[in-house]
Amino acid sequence: MAAPTAEELAAVEARLSRILDPYRTRLEAGTIYGIPTLRRRGAKAHDWFAFVKPASKHVSFYLLPIADDTALREGLSPGLRKRLTGKAVFTFSAVDETQIEELEAVVARAYEGYAAAG
Repeated sequence: MAAPTAEELAAVEARLSRILDPYRTRLEAGTIYGIPTLRRRGAKAHDWFAFVKPASKHVSFYLLPIADDTALREGLSPGLRKRLTGKAVFTFSAVDETQIEELEAVVARAYEGYAAAG
């Protein structure tokens, strides 16, 4: 399988970034290690909610609440679960609209708990 092109990765990054659009007015911009994040207003750097990080061969979607929420992780489809490459990291090298729509729903559920905890 050929490595994704820069244009393909840019499309993945744009699509994953759109998942966070509904939360940009509810959360504040922050950074962790120089990477832009979204977090609760006034939260410390390590209490971020989510962010998108491009790499050379894939784009990562970081969703911190999933690291500690067993129900969120257990509710993942097998396909999306395979994209969970760390405790809180989903990786995509192409736009898979079905899995991205599922990720949008997971982010919405994660936000409910994250907002309530703050």
